[in-house]
Amino acid sequence: MTYEYEAKNEKEAIEMASNDLGLERNQFDVEILETQKGTLFKKGFVRIRVHTDSPEHAPEFDGKIPSTNTFSDPIPQGEFENKLVEFVQTLIEKMGYSVKVSVIFREERKIGIKLDSENSSILIGRKGKNLDALQLLANVYAGRLGHEEIRVILDTENYRIRREELLVRLAYVTADKVRSSHNSILLEPMNPFERRLIHTTLNDIPDIETKSEGEGLYKQVRVLYKGIR
Repeated sequence: MTYEYEAKNEKEAIEMASNDLGLERNQFDVEILETQKGTLFKKGFVRIRVHTDSPEHAPEFDGKIPSTNTFSDPIPQGEFENKLVEFVQTLIEKMGYSVKVSVIFREERKIGIKLDSENSSILIGRKGKNLDALQLLANVYAGRLGHEEIRVILDTENYRIRREELLVRLAYVTADKVRSSHNSILLEPMNPFERRLIHTTLNDIPDIETKSEGEGLYKQVRVLYKGIR
């Protein structure tokens, strides 16, 4: 299920969602739809969309890959992990690619799965769409095993981290171009986590604002100079 909330900042919007839905923060994902910095004549606001736990929203995890102190035994443990790893490996092998699947980290509501393959670039796909699709299927399967509350995150060749670094650089470069030209720039379609990264990276730049445009999972972020109306 999805819900939308608006408040003067992201923290208040999230607290509003948590109180309204009766959920802890780690029980839902947050997608920033629009941010507007306050000015002398106009109040600022943040509009968010909340996704409650459900396999269909699996790719929309709202955080970074954990630091090394959460990494643990790469060998799957217990029935759930063994079945999950077997499912991912069988799925990729049926696609025609050899792969070694292991566990890269474990958290209370999140598990990271690492894919080692000579065909990593194919498994990632353009802008990570193949990896996102595989991740979605893994989350659906986890739900069928009775673990809807657990987020499964698939990664290979540290793609998630590399993509995050690239998007942060893209955000700053785009902001500079918008400031110089006073023209808005529409970025490539991105998944909710990637869009949120752009929004939060540019959120504290006084003369720049961002908003999401489009329909579906892969929307675009428009970066605007605040003098444009």
